[in-house]
Amino acid sequence: MRREVTPRERREAGAHLSVPGLSGRGRFVRGLRALAALPLVLLALLAVGCAPRAERTPALPPDDMIKAAQQKLTDTCLTRKGLTPPRPGSRAPSTAEQQRVARALFGTGRTELSLTLPTGHSVRAHTDGCLASAQRTLYGDQRRWFRVSTVVNNLKPEAAFREQPLTEIRARHRTDLADWRRLRTRALINAKAHLQSESSRAVR
Repeated sequence: MRREVTPRERREAGAHLSVPGLSGRGRFVRGLRALAALPLVLLALLAVGCAPRAERTPALPPDDMIKAAQQKLTDTCLTRKGLTPPRPGSRAPSTAEQQRVARALFGTGRTELSLTLPTGHSVRAHTDGCLASAQRTLYGDQRRWFRVSTVVNNLKPEAAFREQPLTEIRARHRTDLADWRRLRTRALINAKAHLQSESSRAVR
């Protein structure tokens, strides 16, 4: 048998839904409106809480960032020449295709850049290939970068050849080391700008 709600029970229910500053029926009505709005508020909070956060791409180490930018620059250069950039695991191209890619990447003809090290070894490079073009874009001065990077990369062999401590060899080449740092800093700045530009194009 259904029981009627007593006036006292109605008053107590209204008290649980009361809003400061209101009384009686006004408090009861405002309380019901507040309850009706709760689902919308909860849905909004859930939507904010469940929204996926933008994934941040972890920053590459400086060396990797420069290599990545150089790779993209050389790939673009080869593609413009109608060649397929080499990729690990991809189908092996023909010998003729490999030669065309190598010439386009490293240059052809007489080597314009050459440096003989204290150990007696000579290092040579071209200035007309896709790699040379990428280095000019990143370092600004390919000839200078060729020289100082060759020297810095061979400090340990030079120390062993001269039978001197590496610290003495580094002191001997302090100017080359300073130029190497300066050019590498420029390359890092240019690499970041290039990779960000490539990323922006990919999103469009």
